[in-house]
Amino acid sequence: MKKLIILFSAMIVALSSLACTSAIVSGRHTASGRPMLWKHRDTGTEHNFVARVAPAGGHHGYVALFNGGDSLLTEAWMGMNDAGFAIMNTASYNLMPDTAKFKDQEGVVMRRALEECKSLADFENLLCRLPKPLGVQANFGVLDADGNAAYYETGDFEFRKFALEDEPEGVIYRANYSYSGEKNGGYGYIREASARHQLTPYVESNTVTPAVFTEQLSRSFYHGLIGRDFLDSSDRWAIDQDFIPRKSSSASVVIEGMLPGETPDAMTMWTVIGYPPVSHAMPVTIDKVPDALLPTAPGFRSPYCNETLERKHRVFGITRGSGSHYVDLDVIRECTGEQRRLSREAYESRRK
Repeated sequence: MKKLIILFSAMIVALSSLACTSAIVSGRHTASGRPMLWKHRDTGTEHNFVARVAPAGGHHGYVALFNGGDSLLTEAWMGMNDAGFAIMNTASYNLMPDTAKFKDQEGVVMRRALEECKSLADFENLLCRLPKPLGVQANFGVLDADGNAAYYETGDFEFRKFALEDEPEGVIYRANYSYSGEKNGGYGYIREASARHQLTPYVESNTVTPAVFTEQLSRSFYHGLIGRDFLDSSDRWAIDQDFIPRKSSSASVVIEGMLPGETPDAMTMWTVIGYPPVSHAMPVTIDKVPDALLPTAPGFRSPYCNETLERKHRVFGITRGSGSHYVDLDVIRECTGEQRRLSREAYESRRK
């Protein structure tokens, strides 16, 4: 019985560490007219950095988010390339039993996609020609230079496409289950409900901006089931359960696509690195990555991610017993004003 309890606990930790919340938004609902990909990343790896990979050997150049320590740049976790192609993913837990021996290849597939793809058709071709099993259970969100976008719910041997143009609302959400998978399986239903609740007013008024994601959804402690924003209360403590930001959150990234007639250098990958509630947005373009996001710190890590994690560890300051499951909202409130100011300055500077 003791071994079963330990195993169950380990499974819960593993699942929570691979949770993500994401959305694709049509340009008709954004203030700029640009389509957007958003991913609030959760992972067992606290450290992230952003790097630019130059074109070589017939491959596209690209910028992407990588795990700290990945000095060989083997796994890309969200990015865009010099052909105007962009990709992200969320893990899915209802496509098939999680018993495969060959798995966790999502980052490798996305790196290959950034190197090789220009269009959604290219990505579909890549999924078809890669050796099987793929080693993935994922919802891949993809955007190309023509404004085409879709989620691909992908398992080891097949995928199902959900095109943005077929979605009447002009927005698609994915957390950690697939619509084509086992009914009521997977995870993230409450987080998805929270994202829908908060984003819908902006979608209906066609005023979605990257800041809506980075400054609201990825900082919000609104609970999609309870219907309450804990940051709007006087409470100091909240249990770290089913909010979009979680202890495992390591980044929030929004990619703005192109307008007709533009070139890929007009795209922006807004990156909030580390723990998003106590971090701020920085603009990444296909040609420029801010120094603070580059892996120049010891251990092939981002200097600013290191700084952000110092604040995160104050947010989860109780380390004994079950204290690590509690969020200190007062620390988040203390940090929010300055981080929002820095984000606002970055957005205003990029617009100018």
